[in-house]
Amino acid sequence: MKPTHIEHIGIAVSNLENAISMYENVFGLKCYKIEEVADQKVRTAFFLIGQTKIELLESTDPEGPIGKFIEKKGEGMHHIAFAVDNVEEQLIEAEKSGIRLIDSKPRKGAEGLDIAFLHPKSTAGVLIEICSHK
Repeated sequence: MKPTHIEHIGIAVSNLENAISMYENVFGLKCYKIEEVADQKVRTAFFLIGQTKIELLESTDPEGPIGKFIEKKGEGMHHIAFAVDNVEEQLIEAEKSGIRLIDSKPRKGAEGLDIAFLHPKSTAGVLIEICSHK
């Protein structure tokens, strides 16, 4: 695996508007985009800090992955995303290295990125997202 940088840190929140307000008022950050990713049953909000983004994730369906995560673990860090040059190639490399994949093929994520997730049981307990622009 050859990440180029940390693309974003994903944080699960129960209420997107309240969380946006906190990040803007407490940290002085500016939310630059809110987007719904319907197939992942999530609304996202983005903040940029240097080259790294914070992605807030609010479930649009309690049965979606973020809804289930919050029900089980509460709000908090959900995943870390690494930028790579080609998600599909990195998935092949990861699988050859013995990493358990959640996604065997890239799918569309927020901000037009190709994304895929690696299973936390293979990555020291951390949900890892790899992503790239086409």
